[in-house]
Parts: sequence; structure tokens; C-alpha cells
Amino acid sequence: MPPVSPTSTRPPEDSQSRISAFMKDLQESICAGLERIDGGGQFREDMWERPEGGGGRSRVIREGNVFEQGGVNFSEVFGDKLPPSILKQRPEAEGHGFYATGTSMVLHPRSPYIPTVHLNYRYFEAGPVWWFGGGADLTPYYPFPEDAAHFHKTLKTSCDRHHSEYYPVFKRWCDEYFYLKHRQETRGVGGIFFDYQDGQGELYRGPHADGPAADYSRKLGEIETRDWESLFGLAQSCGHSFLPAYEPIVERRRPLEYGDHERNFQLYRRGRYVEFNLVYDRGTIFGLQTNGRTESILMSLPPLVRWEYGYEPEPGTREAQLYEEFLKPQDWANWTATSESI
Repeated sequence: MPPVSPTSTRPPEDSQSRISAFMKDLQESICAGLERIDGGGQFREDMWERPEGGGGRSRVIREGNVFEQGGVNFSEVFGDKLPPSILKQRPEAEGHGFYATGTSMVLHPRSPYIPTVHLNYRYFEAGPVWWFGGGADLTPYYPFPEDAAHFHKTLKTSCDRHHSEYYPVFKRWCDEYFYLKHRQETRGVGGIFFDYQDGQGELYRGPHADGPAADYSRKLGEIETRDWESLFGLAQSCGHSFLPAYEPIVERRRPLEYGDHERNFQLYRRGRYVEFNLVYDRGTIFGLQTNGRTESILMSLPPLVRWEYGYEPEPGTREAQLYEEFLKPQDWANWTATSESI
């Protein structure tokens, strides 16, 4: 990872209470919106406590009209011992107690034509070290370019309110992060992803110094210092953009009829989601390393999934199009109906 500039701006004294309130409110608003969209399913809530400090509330919806299963979690943990994954990235945090909070969500719709979607926004603080992270990404099973374009344009609008270079860097970072190396394919059509944002230095703070996100960020150089309030505003804008980004996609696709063929393909592709979350996802790793609640950590997994040895889609089918054309990093925010990319 590129060297990180020392943090020169401290968070306000009420940073933790304000972030906590926002994350809880984000969970509330998303759950209310999803219940309205589903029109039948309701979230079940479980409160939990972490013996080392903190806890959270997990909300799960099952067997709804739209959502086969999904979860929207809030967590707030603190303690004296930093997890290894954090010390590896920010060794200067060693010796300090930590505070971490966030809201995360994964939805698995029943219809193969409605994409799986993921969201996570989080905040971390340990002594002189603090940062914001998060993002949202879309995982379709069938290629509808107008859906990918709408999702990206909505996220871009949220990012652009705060800095014109956020979306170009965070979009590339998302394409890089949600990539299954062992499959050599992206998990979906991406969205935005960012981490370690403390308002200092270059925007990209990921591990791939030779990737497109790092290259774009390096050419920008160190942008102007942004304070805690500015980055908190970014997290708020992006978090509240989720429902406008996703709801129109659900409404367009829910009337479409499908059969066993489409359902089986969806279940097969869900396997990729499982592989990524168990092998690569940093949120899963952090949760397990900090003795988080296992049920809440693994709520991102789909209720049904299948694997098939040596599967290859039939040439010329929509399933083949997903592999050959759709699951490639593209400039979705500037896509129009006359584009030739898909």
C-alpha cells in the first residue's frame, strides 16, 4: 500500500456519538424503505453485545415478496486490542484503544432479474488515527445496462457533491476490490469503494500500486486537505443515495417472469458471492478477528446457492453475454441507450 500521510486534523470531541447516530439512522431509513419496496416482508431484529466492548443490532428480512433474504446491520465496537488487519495497514495505531462503527447491508432478491446489492459505510478511530470507508456495489445475474448506468450515475452524483475526483477514483477502486482473482472476473458491475480516508494525501489507499485506481490517483497527486466534517458529509451523502440508486431497478425488473433455467443460473452465480465473501472480504475478516457476532457477519450469504463443475454458458445466450461483455469494468456513469459497449 502507498505510504499514508500522518493525520494532521483531529476529529471533533463528539465524533463517535455523531457517527453512531448517523449509522443507526441509516439502518432505520434503509429498512423502512426496503419494507415499503417489498410490500410484504418485514425485518426481524436481534440485539447483541460483544464481551470485549460494544455490540449492535442485526435486522434480517426473509421470504418477502421481493427479497428472498437480506440483512441490514449496525455495529459499534471498541476495545484495547487492535485486530491484526488494522495494525498491518496502520501500525501507528498500536498502543491505542479503538472505536469502530458501521452499517452494512446485503440483499438477495428472489428474481434472477433483480440484482444482489451490497452497501457498507464505516468509521474507525484509534488515538491519532481515524478514517472513513465504505461503498456500494451491484451484482446482476442478467445484463441490463440501463440498471448498471442508473446505479453508477446516482452514486456519482453523491460523490460529486463533495469532490469531482471522488467518483473516478472510488469507481476504479471498487472494480479492483470486488474482483475474484481465482476466477479472474469481477463480482458484478461495481459501484464505489473507498477506505482509509482521513483527508490527507492521495485518494487511493489500496494495495495495488500498479492498478488503474492507483494510477489515476497518482496522476492527481495529493489533493487539498479535507477535514473530518467534509468526509462525514461524503459518508452521509453516499449512504442516503442507496434507495434512489436501487429502488428504480427493482421496480423495472420485478414484473418480469422467469423460469427454472434463469433461477438455476442465479443460484450458480450466487456461488461467486459466497466465494468472495469468505475468501477476500475485509469486513468478514475484521468481524471474525474482533470476535463479532458470527450470525451478523455471515448474514451476507444467500439462503440458497449451487455450484456446478466446469460450467460454461451456451454461446450467444444472455448468460454468455454476462461473462463476455457485462462483467468488465466500464464507464457506466456515461452510458446511454445508444452506447455500443453492451
